[in-house]
Amino acid sequence: MAVALILFGLTGCTKINNPTELGGDVLPAIDNIRTFQTFLETRTDNALFVDSNKVFYSDDMALGHIDDDREFGKTHADAYFNILPISPMFYPFYRKDSIVGIDSVILSLSYKGYYGDSNSLQTLRVFEISQQAGFSDTTLYKYNQSDFAISGAELGSKTYQMKKLNDSVTFIRKRDTSKIAGVIRIPLASQLGTRFAGYDTTSTANGAYRSDSMFLSLFRGLAIKADNSGNALTYFSPSDIKTKLIVYYRVRKNGTIDTTLTEFYHSKGGQANLVKRTPQGAFSQYLANNQPNDDKVYLQSSPGSYATIQIPGLDTLQNAVIHRAELIVTPLETQQQSYFFFPKALFLDRINARGDTASLFDFDMSPRDNFSSFSYDYARFGGLLLRDSTYKFDITRYVQRIVTNDSTNFTLRIQAPLRTFAYSSQFRRVSQLAISDQVAYGRIVIAGGNFINPAKRLRLRIVYSKL
Repeated sequence: MAVALILFGLTGCTKINNPTELGGDVLPAIDNIRTFQTFLETRTDNALFVDSNKVFYSDDMALGHIDDDREFGKTHADAYFNILPISPMFYPFYRKDSIVGIDSVILSLSYKGYYGDSNSLQTLRVFEISQQAGFSDTTLYKYNQSDFAISGAELGSKTYQMKKLNDSVTFIRKRDTSKIAGVIRIPLASQLGTRFAGYDTTSTANGAYRSDSMFLSLFRGLAIKADNSGNALTYFSPSDIKTKLIVYYRVRKNGTIDTTLTEFYHSKGGQANLVKRTPQGAFSQYLANNQPNDDKVYLQSSPGSYATIQIPGLDTLQNAVIHRAELIVTPLETQQQSYFFFPKALFLDRINARGDTASLFDFDMSPRDNFSSFSYDYARFGGLLLRDSTYKFDITRYVQRIVTNDSTNFTLRIQAPLRTFAYSSQFRRVSQLAISDQVAYGRIVIAGGNFINPAKRLRLRIVYSKL
């Protein structure tokens, strides 16, 4: 539900230009007599984010390998999920004694988009998850989870080009030609279909169809591993109805042989998406430079990085009426920017002195409590790329409270998370916010507080009147 609310904000406010247009008509003119404008410098520092995000049942999963992002380095993503028959205590094939043979087994993945070079070729390989892997259908795994063990030989593979994934796929069976779009179809070994057809609903060791737990005790799930080649990530939804394992087989009915199929779905918990980052290039250099004021900020979406922002000038700003205070963030051009896109949204919060608690800008964000998560208005607070090619965060009320000595000048934090946790003083609890809908999507380099061009530096613009 939180994701849906945030995505509504993403799509609903793309027509907004400069945030000062929101209520801009009530801002007094800057005449340097009664109303003034000033810019405060910032100090920015890059850091890796220790990501605590977990993979939810309905999340899109990333698959693939980015080998050549010359700014940020490498990314690799594998996926694991279980499949189940439609119903327990039901034999999903026609009749065991009527099966003549298995024609084919297909793993169909519901395609949800890609990130990276559309000309890139990617190869996916499918394996069975080992029963000794510790893979569970009751655990929410983090994106930095270690690899799960696999068993047996490769079940099948598929090599495809990213830009062709939206094309319709034609597949032909006896007396049946069909087309389907938005799927990746991976042929698997027919022996898997033979194995599934051999299960039954009895209480014996072969009774996989007696219950879901019995099926999982005999077939733990599928591991989809990407080759270390290519330059893009593919997204698919394991919970979508188009994601399924299909067994095409022949049966004898009334003395004639007919073709039919049965399907297995990911219908409950039991999924993991392992996303591994290897910082390289300028990104890794900035992470290791031990400089407290970086001239560039490297933001990589979850699991990725963040930057701290300090605004020392707020401590000496005299008491005033703050009409507008906006943090201005300017992206810089980078190599491969035409296909390594910006994150879908940036997020700003504030952290305490120990750096172990993040807090919302309650008075500026107007957060809403969805009981299990928070949401807020992007259009008012900021986080989306504007028509002037900047991001602007409205922290007017936060700055007003600082200059009237009602609040601390906190260290701020900017990032591009999938989801994040923050404390709300309004609701007096920590909760989750959904910022994006696809893991590892997007990266951006922005001008830091010490950037060579002052007009592009990350800075705080304040419009105020003296008391």
